Order: sequence, then structure tokens, then C-alpha cells
Amino acid sequence: MENDKHSTRYLVLIDNGYDRGTPALCQVFSRPLGEQQDRHYVNVCANPLVARAVCSLFFLLQVLAEPAGNPDFSLAGDYLLGGLFSLHANVKGIIHLNFLQVPKCKEYEVKMLGYKLMQAMRFAVEEVNNRSGLLPGVRLGYAMVDTCYVSNNVQPVLYFLAREDDFLPIQEDYSHYVPRVVAVIGPENSESTMTVAHFLSLFLLPQITYSAISDSLRDKQRFPAVLRTVPGADHHIEAVVQLLLHFGWNWIVVLVSSRYNSHLLSERLAHRDICIALHEALPMPQPNQAATPRERRRLRAIVDKLRQSSARVVVVFSPDLALHNFFREVLRRNFTGAVWIASESWAIDPVLHNLTELRHTGTFLGITVQAVPIPGFSEFRVRSAQARPPASNRTSLRATCNQECDTCPDTTESFNSILTLSGERVAYSVYSAVYAVAHALHGLLGCSQTNCSKDVVYPWRLLQEIKKVNFTLLGQHIFFDQHGDLPMPLEVIQWQWDLSQNPFQSIASYQPTQRQLRVTRTVSWHTPDGAVPVSKCSKDCQPGQKKKSVGIHPCCFECLDCLPGTFLNKTEDEFDCQPCPSNEWSHRKDTSCFRRRLAFLTWRDTPTLLVAMLAALGFLSTLAVLVIFWKHLQTPMVRSAGGPMCFLILTPLLVAYTMVPVYMGPPTVSTCLCRQTLFPLCFTVCISCISVRSFQIVCVFKMASRLPRAYGYWVRYRGPYVFVALVTALKAVIVVCGLLVTPTSPTVRADPNDPKVMVVFCNPNYRKGLLVNTSLDLLLSVAGFSFAYAGKELPTNYNEAKFITLCMTFYVTSSISLCTFMSVYEGVLLTFLDLLVTVLNLLGISLGYFGPKCYLILFHPERNTAAYFSSMIQGYTMGRD
Repeated sequence: MENDKHSTRYLVLIDNGYDRGTPALCQVFSRPLGEQQDRHYVNVCANPLVARAVCSLFFLLQVLAEPAGNPDFSLAGDYLLGGLFSLHANVKGIIHLNFLQVPKCKEYEVKMLGYKLMQAMRFAVEEVNNRSGLLPGVRLGYAMVDTCYVSNNVQPVLYFLAREDDFLPIQEDYSHYVPRVVAVIGPENSESTMTVAHFLSLFLLPQITYSAISDSLRDKQRFPAVLRTVPGADHHIEAVVQLLLHFGWNWIVVLVSSRYNSHLLSERLAHRDICIALHEALPMPQPNQAATPRERRRLRAIVDKLRQSSARVVVVFSPDLALHNFFREVLRRNFTGAVWIASESWAIDPVLHNLTELRHTGTFLGITVQAVPIPGFSEFRVRSAQARPPASNRTSLRATCNQECDTCPDTTESFNSILTLSGERVAYSVYSAVYAVAHALHGLLGCSQTNCSKDVVYPWRLLQEIKKVNFTLLGQHIFFDQHGDLPMPLEVIQWQWDLSQNPFQSIASYQPTQRQLRVTRTVSWHTPDGAVPVSKCSKDCQPGQKKKSVGIHPCCFECLDCLPGTFLNKTEDEFDCQPCPSNEWSHRKDTSCFRRRLAFLTWRDTPTLLVAMLAALGFLSTLAVLVIFWKHLQTPMVRSAGGPMCFLILTPLLVAYTMVPVYMGPPTVSTCLCRQTLFPLCFTVCISCISVRSFQIVCVFKMASRLPRAYGYWVRYRGPYVFVALVTALKAVIVVCGLLVTPTSPTVRADPNDPKVMVVFCNPNYRKGLLVNTSLDLLLSVAGFSFAYAGKELPTNYNEAKFITLCMTFYVTSSISLCTFMSVYEGVLLTFLDLLVTVLNLLGISLGYFGPKCYLILFHPERNTAAYFSSMIQGYTMGRD
């Protein structure tokens, strides 16, 4: 450090790390200290690297201060707007910063759209100045600089931030600092916009970009001064995704530049079940657009993969300059039949559109901002190009470098027709940005209809006013949302090569506020039959077929039929068939279930009618037996058959016959109760009476003499009736326990032979219930059979072994057969067989036991006398002796 009498300016720079090697301004150029104070200097020679940087940047600002006047780039005014446009393009990088030199943009290829957008800013500023009511008495000016796409970003910012004397003082508070411009329009791409924003945000200098769509710019903690007149990347990607969904494309190729972050796109596609078959990064070209051998090999490899892929839709997110060599390779390799979907960076690029051979490669669609015609702009642009600005005069105007484009008018003139027919797209974004600043100035300066105050405008105050603007411009509502974005509608355009039509024909519109795409025009597909191209990894499954993934992509699958009993609900799950509810069924490949048919015995079934007729026959025959026995109650035949006990058998038989109708129709709680209580009890009473009757006959003829005392008790206390009562009570307990364990309400079960049928049962455990109900009856049947067999040698009139054996044998065999059939079958036939077996058993008792006796009573009355029975007993007694 040393003192000096001369005023001193010094410079401090740091690397902010945002733009590789791009220096960020921290404090630039202090004002000289007072004459009475010590002056301090930075000893730049202490470090050679620092010395080189300081000296080079000092030289840089000296260059920036050199005049280079050009009326296309600057216009004097009360308040200046800064403009950053890509008139020339160098997408390869910022090699010049290795030497801290200002790039010479005119050495690169002309970017025609950038020149058109610069003319839009000129037109807007002149139109505002000519409008008497917006800023009366105030004249807007502009200073525009060529950014060479990404190469020349820092130098114009220094130029805009410096004051009119080209110096930017070091201050603790910049609230009252007035830079050269009040706002900056631009630059074009997101990368350059972020670099510029890091500088301008330190001063809260309003920056309105017209085509940078990166969602990172929505972060107002990092970029508090950035606003946009275009929707963000989120809406552009949403429009692309909805376009893919509209045409049913779920198998696509994604090509991006090395500068593009495709994470948001991949995430959004995955959420909509759109698969990326191929994802490749395009090489960035050299500044002179010549492809190196390595880049050519890379492009050939990408095109080869496109040819081999089954995907026919190619989504390209890349700068236009990175696509020239790529599409030349596509044409050279004769790759055709694709649908190309362009991002906003090249969707309306006239240079690429000028490659008319591209029409043979497929259909070109693109996402871009809505076209808003600007009255008079096309004429202004053509007139300005034809006027030819005067040659640069470095002695007349204070300007900066890269404010020249000698070849721009000639280059633009050859594209005047296509620019005019296309509706001057994107120009409105620049046009509305200028008007947003003008309306903010109108409010900040307190303008009336006749004049404005022309007060000092501080950037931070203007930024607040711009965020609050709300006006209508050419039918469009202009305002900025909480993220600083203008929700302008987007359009899907199709490239046309008919010289008499709009080269970028709108086919659909997208509303950011509604997040909805609406197709407004039929697409002219470049296919042999004019049909919509198909781009799917697998064909759509037929209705009722589920998808089975093949590989890692959910879009690649094979189709499998849904099995019977299942259906496919695509809204719930396309990869798994859903089972039908228990009371429903479905056929193979069904998309819904139908109610199963309930199966039960009905009066319309022929077998059921036959069983009902048998039951009616049994009822009538039993009733006839009851009448016969009642009339011949005192005869020996009736008394030998049991006397009054016969009525105890016949009465339950009649009740059982009357219960047959409860088996018909759909089961109810009442019919189920009848089936599970009355039938078992009635049959048990009959079997117990027959069993005790067999025992009593054997006891009279064979045991009375051996056990006279026991026989006396048996007769005295009415042993047969006591036995029947006890057995009936035991049966009642079994039945009640069964009702408590199992529900009485009807249940359904699928028929195993016909799943479309649901069999209605009274007892869900029908098999176990039948076994429990018949177990006691089977024991009584075996006992009755045993006693009847023991009395086979008794007198003929008392020998009932044949009849009882017939009845009991039939009952045992039918019950065993029914239980066996139940173990292998569960259909409605079980109910029918249960009813049939029950009726046949009842008939066996009615006709097998009582039938022969009625026959003798009616047709052989001579055998129904006391003398006949006495002779038979005497013969049996004499035979035993």
C-alpha cells in the first residue's frame, strides 16, 4: 500500500462458480477519496495472477467504453432499456475468457431470429415513444448488445450496470444508485439468462427474458429480479406429454443437447406411463458449425440407433445450432417415417425449416408460444432491413463492442417471406416485455394524460412496479404471477413447406392456467396412408387382457387373458386381473363380472315334480293306512303291529310328507328351520318306534320267561313310550345344538361344476350337519335291524324281520350313499338327493312296514282273527318243545 496525490480507481473480482471461469463482479471501481484523506491503492504486482486479471479487466472496460455507434443498437432517451440478443451464435463455449478478451460476435454465424427479436424491441420502443398517453413527455431509449448466444454475457452486464461515465462505484448501499439502463430485456437462452441474472440481481435491476424457460429461474431467492414473458419449462414439457398422450404415443426417443437437463422431462414421462426407448445427447458443434471427426462418428451412431429403434416419435430438446449437422446426417442416412417434436428453441427456426429435404424424414411438430400478430411490425422489420444502417462511426456515439451486424439485413431479407407468413412468433414476447417496463414507468413516474415527472428511477423501485403491472396488450392479458412468469398460451405447430401457407401451422393450443391441451386442427401426417403414426413398444391389449411386463419398461409387455372369475379394470390396475365378488362371475377376457345364477329346487324341474308326486303318494298312502288301522284298531293284526304305537309312527310320517314343499324355491330362514328341525325329529320318532317294536316282540317271545321281573317293569311303566320319548328328547338336543353352532340363514356356495351358478344351502356345513342328524337314526336302524333278525323264528304273524330289515337296510344304504356322494360333489343335486332319499325312506316305512299288514287286513280278513293268531302261537310253542 502506498500514497499518491492522484485520484485512483481500483477493481476487485471473484469467481462465483456459476459459470465456469466467468468472473463475477463484487466491487468495481471506487471513486477517488477526498483530497485531504489518504489515498490507498491495491498492490496488484504482489501476485502476478492478480495483476494479470486486474490489468486485463481494466483494459476490458476501456474497450467497453470505446464508441461504436449504430442506430440499430442504440437510441438516446430519458430512460434507457438494455437489450441482449443473439445476433450471432457460438454454442461451443467461452474460450475467449482464457485470455479475458471480449469475443468478436461478428466472426460467428448469423442467427437470424435474434436479429428479428432485436427489431421487435426497436419497434416497441418507437411505438411507446409515439403513443401520447403512455409516457407523455418521456422518451425511451435503448442500448442493445449481441451476446453471441452464450459467449458474450458478462461484458454487456458491466456496460449496463456502469453509469454514463462508464464507472461503477463501490458503495455500502446501492438503493440510490442509478445505472446506465433501468431494465434489461433478454437474453435468449436459460444459461445466459442465469449468468446475467447473478449480476443484475445484486442491484435488483429488472431483467425480463423473452425465451428462457428453465424452471430454475422461478427461484426468487436466487433470481429476485428475473421475470419472463413466456411460460416455464414445466408447461412446455406438460404440453409435450399431453401431445404424446393425445396420439397414443408411449414409446419415444429423447434427444437432448449436452447443456440440457432432461430430469424433469424423464420424471414427467414416467408419471404418465410413457417410456423412453432411447435417450441420447447430441454433440455441440464448433463455432464455425463444422463437425469434427469425433462428432461425425457420434452423430452416425445416434442415427443408427434411431434406425434400429422401434420408436417412431423423436422428442428433441436442443438449441437450433446443434441440430444442423444432426439433420444433415439424418438426410444422408435416409432415415424416414418419424415424428419429430421440437422444443421451443428450434420449433420455429427458419434456417432448419429451409432444409426442405426434411419433409421426407417425417412429420415435424413443435411447441412454441402463441402467435400474436403485431400490427405494422412486419413492415417495420422489412423497412429497417432495406434501409441499411450507416457504417460504424466510432467517433460519433458512445457505445460498446458487439453492437454491429453488417450481414444481418442481407441474411434476414432472404427469410422475409417465411417470417411474415409465420406470424412473427416470439416477437410478441419481446414486444410485451418493453410494454411491461413502459407501464411500470407510467406508474412510477406518476404520469398523467399530458406529462410525467421524469424523476430519478431506481432499479429496485421499478422492479416492484413491473411485478404489479396488469394491462391488456393486443388482446392479451399482461401480468406476472408469483414466480415472475407471464402465463401466455402455448401452441403446437406443424411444419409446412407449401410456400403459400404459414410454414408453422398451429394444430393445438395449451393453456398454462388450466394445464390443458386442446387440438384445434387435423395434422397432415407424412405417412403412406395419411394415418397417425404408431409408436408403441407393444400393441394395445384387447379388452379383458392384462399386461405382463417384458424387460424394464412398463410400456413393453405381453397380453394375457384374464381367467374366468376375474376381470380387468384398467383404471385400477392394467397389470393384474381383479377377482370377482363372491356372488359374481366372469368369463375369460371379461372386463366386468355378472351375477351368478342362484340354483335351488323349483317346481318347474321334472325331477323335483317326480319327487313331489312320490311324496304326495306317500302322504295319501300313509293317510289311508291311518284310516285302516283306526277302523281295525282292536283286531289282532293291528294289535300285533303295535296297536296305539302305530299312530305314533303314522302321525310323524304325515307331518314329514307335508314338509316336502319347504325344499322348493329359494331357502329362507323359516324353510331352513323346518328342514333342520321337523324332518329330523319326525324321522327319529318313526325309527325309534320301529326299533322299540322289534325289541318288544323279541322280549315277549324270548326274554319274558328268562327275565320276568324286568319284563314286568317294562310293561308296567310303558317302556316303549318312555324309550321313544328319551330318544326324541336326545334328538331334540342334537338339533338345537346344531342350530346354535351353525346359522339358520341361507348361504350360497359356488357350484364346482359350473362356476356361473351359486348353490343356495341352508347349512353352510351341510355335510357335517347331515352326518350329525343321521348318526342317531343310523344307530336306531342298526338296533332295529338286529332285533328283527333275532326274531326271525317267531310266528309268522309276529315275524316282522323281513319288513323291518327291508326298511332299515334301505335307510342305512341310502344314508351312506348320500354321505359318500356329498364328499365328491357340492352342487344343487345334493339338495335334490337329500330330498329324494328322505321321501324314499318315508315311503319305505309307509309301504314297506305298514303295506303288508294293510294288505292282509283288506284282502285276507281270515288271518286277522284271534283264532288264527292263537293257532300260529301254539304251532310256534309246539315247535320249540
